[in-house]
Order: sequence, then structure tokens, then C-alpha cells
Amino acid sequence: MREADATTRERITTHLRETAASPSSLAAEFDVTANVAVEHVRHVARSLSDRDEELLVAPPECRDCGFDRFDDRANRPSRCPECKSESVAEPEFRIAEES
Repeated sequence: MREADATTRERITTHLRETAASPSSLAAEFDVTANVAVEHVRHVARSLSDRDEELLVAPPECRDCGFDRFDDRANRPSRCPECKSESVAEPEFRIAEES
């Protein structure tokens, strides 16, 4: 299938097989908002359940205190619940073969 014929989710899936990406980088790459990119990634994760692949998520992390135990690892939190800092790194997604 040519890239021009692929849906946004198919193109995101291909991209995440090649490299890790944050919601903001996916948004810029595929001309969607970061929230829409997260929704596409959530859907991609569900579709991988039939395959020998899985979605790996590096959770968001507070740059000030290192907190990384957010309830939703795919979420883009606005601030840290521990120290209240707004300096929180986005999660990163990638697709890998199941181990």
C-alpha cells in the first residue's frame, strides 16, 4: 500500500514501528492535535492485540522531582501531582515485537 493511500492510524503505526515518538511529535508529523494523536495511539494499541506486537509506553516524567507513577501512562499531564511542577516530559510510544 502506498503511503498516500494509508490512513492516519496506519501511518502512525508504521512510524511507531520505526521510532519512538511523543504525542507532540506525532501531532507535528501527521498534522493533528496532540490529543488526537494520543487517541490514534490508543486505537493502534487495541488493534495490535491480534498480532505479535505490543505498544510500549515510556511514561511521562516530572523533570523536577522525577515522579513517573502517573495513573494513565499515555496521558499528557499538565503538572506533577507530587511537586506541582509544570515541567513534565511527555510519554513516548513505540511498537515492538512481543517478547
